[in-house]
Amino acid sequence: MLHALISTDKPGHLEVRKANRDAHLAYLKADPHVVQAGPFVNAAGEMSGSLIIFDTEDRAHVETFAEGDPYAKAGLFEDVRIETWNRVISG
Repeated sequence: MLHALISTDKPGHLEVRKANRDAHLAYLKADPHVVQAGPFVNAAGEMSGSLIIFDTEDRAHVETFAEGDPYAKAGLFEDVRIETWNRVISG
């Protein structure tokens, strides 16, 4: 089962994102359930949120991941949600 972790950055927090990016990337790479991940980009071309796709039956795993994310601990996010996702087309 796939889950999408969708996060929106607080306005004006690009420097918080940049300062915690290395720790966030290491955290992503350490989780074997992460299958895709990347930032959303706003109209100015700046990172403004995150999309992380997990392949796991355990939604609680995604919730725990979200709480432990270095970005979340740094107070980057304005909004975080988890959606169960049904992939219809794959590349």
